[in-house]
Amino acid sequence: MSGILIILIIIGLLIAIAVGIYNSLVKLRNTADQSWSDVDVQLKRRYDLIPNLVETVKGYASHEKETFEKVVKARNDAMQASSPNDKTHTENILQSTLRSLFALAEAYPELKANQNFIELQKELSNIEEQIQLSRRYYNAVVRDLNTKIESVPSNVVANMFNFRRRDYFELETPDEGRPPSVSFG
Repeated sequence: MSGILIILIIIGLLIAIAVGIYNSLVKLRNTADQSWSDVDVQLKRRYDLIPNLVETVKGYASHEKETFEKVVKARNDAMQASSPNDKTHTENILQSTLRSLFALAEAYPELKANQNFIELQKELSNIEEQIQLSRRYYNAVVRDLNTKIESVPSNVVANMFNFRRRDYFELETPDEGRPPSVSFG
């Protein structure tokens, strides 16, 4: 009788461990989803700001149509991307076009002194900081989730319940980590 009791205790213990692992995987998956949503919110704030920046610069440099079109296209492409890999690629292109927009603004001293433009630059700088914080948090959660999915014994539970690795929100090159130049002088 004691042999059966020991086997039942061991089975019960294994089930309890599996349930604990499953619950921790669910928690990490949900935290990853929530943190990805936070990244999206910050990116949307930037997307909403870009048309105002373009319109402000247009008032001073209306003949620079090609630059404005590139910025708007990059913004639209970035808004359509959904996966971290797609977002990474389109965000890098958007960063590049924003740099060209600010480089264009450098050629117009009266634009650089425009209060509306200065406020938009400050807001963009704040949003860029929030995006970086959101990206870092998302990547930290994904690191924890991926580690749990790959580690023994949680990898057994992860495979049984179809938990999959997530992609990091990474930069394609280190230069893309620099926010667009925002100058207040």
